[in-house]
Amino acid sequence: MRVELRVLGQVEVVVDGKPVDLGHARQRCVLAVLVVEANQVVPTDHLVDRIWGEHPPRRARQLVSNYLSRLRHLLSASGIAGEVVIERRGGGYVLRVASDRVDLHRFRRLIVQARADADQASALELLERADRMWRGDPLSGLDTPWIAVVRQGLERERFAADSERVDLALRRGRHAALLPELIARAQTHPLDERVAAQLMLALYRNGRQADALDHYRGLHTQLAEELGSDPGADLRELHRRILAADPGLAADRSVAPRHLPAAPAQFTGRVRELAELDRTMTRTVAITTIGGAGGIGKTWLALAWSHRNLHRFPDGQLFVDLRGFSPTGRPTEPADALRGFLTALGVDPDGLPPGLDALSGRYRDLVAGRRMLVVLDNAATADQVVPLLPGGTSCAVLVTSRTGLASLIDRYGARHLPVDVLTRDEARAVLVARLPEPHTATEVTDELTELCGRHPLALAITARHAATRPRVPLVEFAAELRDLGLEAFDHDVDPAASLPAVLSWSLRWLTDQQRTVFALLGIAPGPDIDLPAAVCLTGLSPTETRKALGVLEDHSLLTRHTGGRYAMHDLVRAYATTLARDLGEQDRRAALDRVVDFLLRTAYTADRLIDPHRPPIRPGPSAIPQPPLDQPAAWAWLDTHHPHLLAAQHAATGRHDTVWQIAWTLTTFHRRRGRHHDYLAVWKIATAAADHLPDPTARILAHRLLGHAHAELRQHDQALVHLHQALDLAQHHHEHTHLAHTHHALAWTWEQQGDDQRSLEHAHHALDLFRDLDSPVWHAIALNSVGWAAARLGDYDTARSYCQAALALHRHHRDPDSEADALDSLGFIDHHTGHHLRAIEHYRQALTRYRDVGNATETADTLDNLGHPYAALGHHAQARTTWRRALALYREQGRSADAERVRLQLDTLTRSLEPGEATPRT
Repeated sequence: MRVELRVLGQVEVVVDGKPVDLGHARQRCVLAVLVVEANQVVPTDHLVDRIWGEHPPRRARQLVSNYLSRLRHLLSASGIAGEVVIERRGGGYVLRVASDRVDLHRFRRLIVQARADADQASALELLERADRMWRGDPLSGLDTPWIAVVRQGLERERFAADSERVDLALRRGRHAALLPELIARAQTHPLDERVAAQLMLALYRNGRQADALDHYRGLHTQLAEELGSDPGADLRELHRRILAADPGLAADRSVAPRHLPAAPAQFTGRVRELAELDRTMTRTVAITTIGGAGGIGKTWLALAWSHRNLHRFPDGQLFVDLRGFSPTGRPTEPADALRGFLTALGVDPDGLPPGLDALSGRYRDLVAGRRMLVVLDNAATADQVVPLLPGGTSCAVLVTSRTGLASLIDRYGARHLPVDVLTRDEARAVLVARLPEPHTATEVTDELTELCGRHPLALAITARHAATRPRVPLVEFAAELRDLGLEAFDHDVDPAASLPAVLSWSLRWLTDQQRTVFALLGIAPGPDIDLPAAVCLTGLSPTETRKALGVLEDHSLLTRHTGGRYAMHDLVRAYATTLARDLGEQDRRAALDRVVDFLLRTAYTADRLIDPHRPPIRPGPSAIPQPPLDQPAAWAWLDTHHPHLLAAQHAATGRHDTVWQIAWTLTTFHRRRGRHHDYLAVWKIATAAADHLPDPTARILAHRLLGHAHAELRQHDQALVHLHQALDLAQHHHEHTHLAHTHHALAWTWEQQGDDQRSLEHAHHALDLFRDLDSPVWHAIALNSVGWAAARLGDYDTARSYCQAALALHRHHRDPDSEADALDSLGFIDHHTGHHLRAIEHYRQALTRYRDVGNATETADTLDNLGHPYAALGHHAQARTTWRRALALYREQGRSADAERVRLQLDTLTRSLEPGEATPRT
């Protein structure tokens, strides 16, 4: 039984030469969508949009389901249900059918085969077979916006294929047979210069020189009247040659070289890059450099684009691997590449001129005026490329390189297209396309693509492992990648199949100093690095460091981001880390110590700016002066460098004082930014380090802040264990300052557990101690703590007196964060004593000060508090808005219990409103 699905004409399903009745137009439109997207899942919403456009009926999804049910019945009744299957899958539908049963896919496959065929006769036969598949206008009889767009696209594909077919047929001497078709094409496309050129050439070769010249004059006039332009350079040149009766027009000058390697199998993605090449390769001087790291897919991209655009270069394509980064270590000499080009262009090898300049001149003379594509792959330097650039404007050049080839951009106006890792969807598609049975797309996890870093070569290697071990489930490959890292992508026998080997070729053009900088960047703490940190890491001057970073960026080993930050792809960094092992333990340790000290000292400076009332510590000196900071810059620096400081704490293992000090410098940042899990993590590490320090105050402070971090996360039992350890240590060593701070922390912790009486007792202990210690700022903080505990116990008069005294002291000593605490307490007292407007004012003042000091944690709490007096006054819209802001902050900070409480408050508020008040007033 022979089954055909047709869209290159009317939409038909033909069984053994007889069409199946497919029903009305809407039903045929549904089938048309699935046939065009055969073997691809089409979401139901897309089906609805493609059938009805912007105005679908109310029950469109149900109608789609009904149409598909009827189509299944029709297919089943025709006896082809097993060969053409419509399935529901993943929120959409897919039509499963062998691609050779669909005329559109057969047409496209024939075009690809023709473009890859070096034999002109064979390529022409393939194109003629493709042409015979058309039975009229595509998707005829259907009319929707989507159909119109697809029809236009298919007509463009047909026009491009026909143009290639005509070019080949003219080369094969078929000008007489082509003439009627070309006259009709010129009438249909009167302003198309390629069609005009084909007709003029056919007329001339048929002995109708005058008609050819007349057609040119008519086109010239029409272009001037309708577009205000003249014919292009290529058509003008053909006109000149016809006028001169150029003998070269009588027969093909030479066989057009087709030296492109095969198109990359199963090429997927790179939509943005292909579109950018489409745009840049249409300019008058079309030179584009494709840059990126080793194995990132530059050559694949160049070849994929080239094969998709062969119709634009009927005079041939030249390709050379310049071996700038390859296992051999010896780049291709430009003269050798030119000899290969000239031989491909028909020059007798024995007649090649001597010397690079003579070879280059002969090459440019031969390609002048010809529409050719030149692909220069794997260039190391611009000096390799320049002699291979054609003269004139008729040829296009694609260059791939791991370096930026700056002089090509500066001197020749080349466009640079950087190529990075694939998107998540593209990376997943690459694996799906390459995985063999029994693996399926559902087995390909996001974890696997991320472990490959979405790097094309890493993905290809992983797919190869799966293909050669079909019985091994993909989860085992994921486990190997987690355990082995970069080593999983190595290959002992074939360097081109080894990602470490491919990356190593990028180092061939680097100096020893630049290689050392590259290796050290692999062990730098954090996801990226800026110039000051890099200076400390390398031990070089700022000028030397900047130059080294620039060279590594130019070699696609680094990427520069905004703010002067440099980052490596994870796999490139893993390779750099392996090189760092060769530097020696002493050099690695010294480099890490320098950058860790710099980060610690700068963080300490920033912390002193955002919280000047904290008792100081004495971190070690930094390797270079810190960048100048004010308070906003301090916050910005900490926000940017927070991951680097976390990594620095791990990198400082064994330097117990540094580990402890990093945790200390991050405490205010973590508490105000609501980073409670990070707060807990750094103090767990710091507490273990403090046990190795001789100073008992380090252990006291570590246990106190670790206890506070546990309390922030409602881990009350662990909090009390560490806080009481801190209390015992402070009492044992007569550390009254730490004793006071620990009582203050215990007051807050008991409050979190709802035991306000114990909270008040510890608050009083802290107040008495701070009063005796002559610490006015902390005396004020303790006053507010007592007032807050009293307020929670309902003793509002006492609470107000303590909190007002605290507020006065905070304002006197200019401590805005603690001033906000006191204002928040007074707001709570006013709300619970019925003074709701006064409560709102206090809360608003508190919010202003919290925002000024970047305290997101307390901002969320005060927004939560502020909603209550709004609700009490009946200001429901303001209450709702305020609680929604609090809810967003709680969720952002990972405070799930607080978020759930506020969500319930919002639900209760909504239920309590009158029906007419359910929507906030604006």
